Amino acid sequence: MSEVASSLQAFPAAEISSLPRAPQLAGVPPPRVLAVANQKGGVGKTTTAINLGTALAAIGEDVLIIDLDPQGNASTGLGIDRKSRSRSTYDVLAGEIALRDAIVPTAVPRLSLAPSTLDLTGFELEIGQSHDRALRLRNALAPLNASAPEQAHYAYVLIDCPPSLNLLTVNAMAAANAILVPLQCEFFALEGLSQLLKTVESVREQLNPDLTIHGVVLTMYDSRNNLSTQVVADVRQFMGSKVNDTVIPRNVRVSEAPSYGKPVLVYDLKCSGSEAYLRLATEIIQREKELRAA
Repeated sequence: MSEVASSLQAFPAAEISSLPRAPQLAGVPPPRVLAVANQKGGVGKTTTAINLGTALAAIGEDVLIIDLDPQGNASTGLGIDRKSRSRSTYDVLAGEIALRDAIVPTAVPRLSLAPSTLDLTGFELEIGQSHDRALRLRNALAPLNASAPEQAHYAYVLIDCPPSLNLLTVNAMAAANAILVPLQCEFFALEGLSQLLKTVESVREQLNPDLTIHGVVLTMYDSRNNLSTQVVADVRQFMGSKVNDTVIPRNVRVSEAPSYGKPVLVYDLKCSGSEAYLRLATEIIQREKELRAA
């Protein structure tokens, strides 16, 4: 049995519909929640979450990144060292604190972070028998914008998922409005995408009927490489309009930035990677407008 099948097991629709939902504050719109997910490692999930969040903040949106990966690379990449993570997403999922209490500011104006720690590695074992185990993050997010006026009301929440289809990823998908799929321009790209789409369908059927694929972001594209060009063509043929127009190029400045605890837009605003993430942010906002108008 796959990890995701195990995580979803014993979740009949009647049981899910009977679970209590956290209240929403009237008049305050909830944030749009995008899970940045792909079970394959090294495809640019964390890089996309960090830099897309920074780009959205740069064009005026209040953004929260939720680090749901026990490795904590999104937290490190935004300059939040491990000593500063006294409260984390583990504490939120364990029900010990509210999500607001885990949020820390970053060096980027309008961009906040809920950091992760290695404690998340034990989440599945500790919470695995709980009846609401797949809905912990959804319920934690529900009152996020029901805060005092002086606190940020987030327009977007980006969830950086771990590179596996486990209970943490299921929580992210159950809480999300849509999935953003970074896809490296490599030979096995479509194989991994097919498995992810099956997982999204399973979550849609059992936990989150409104879940959609927001877009597929092609990453680490090398125009000098014929294979990259062929992968782009194949993915566009397979996924059609779901594939974002913006392609993220392979760029050394993007790779260097996390070691300095900075998004690439802060590290080198004029490099090709920064320009690509700014275009991606603009494209995502445009897609959001089209979705609201539909």
